[in-house]
Amino acid sequence: MARRTSQGRNRIISELNMTPLIDLTFLLLISFVITFPLTEQGIPVRLPKGKAAELDQTHTYSIAINSKAELYFDDVSVTEEVLAAELKAKVAENPDVTILVRADETLAYGKVVNILRLMHDANITRMALVTSPE
Repeated sequence: MARRTSQGRNRIISELNMTPLIDLTFLLLISFVITFPLTEQGIPVRLPKGKAAELDQTHTYSIAINSKAELYFDDVSVTEEVLAAELKAKVAENPDVTILVRADETLAYGKVVNILRLMHDANITRMALVTSPE
């Protein structure tokens, strides 16, 4: 009788075990999914630049606010009180009016919020914040 040795059982494994690689991939995926929203808040953002879809230009008016916080409604200089009255008049003429808001990127956030509040008080339901292309 021939003697069996342990060398007979040692054969070369020619296939790669995928289980540890799949585990590592899922671990990295879960790590990125959890940490990405946390790191997103720390990224400095320049809001006026971005991609946007084209809008329907029918019944569209624009509000512009420059870096000196001067307010313009369709390229005419106005005050906040006059703007509020104009917005209410435009909504009375056509409830589906669209307002495009163009604000300077150096402008304080509170100034834009005041304009959005005026639009809300006038019951404007369609508005867009205009950005420059990237």
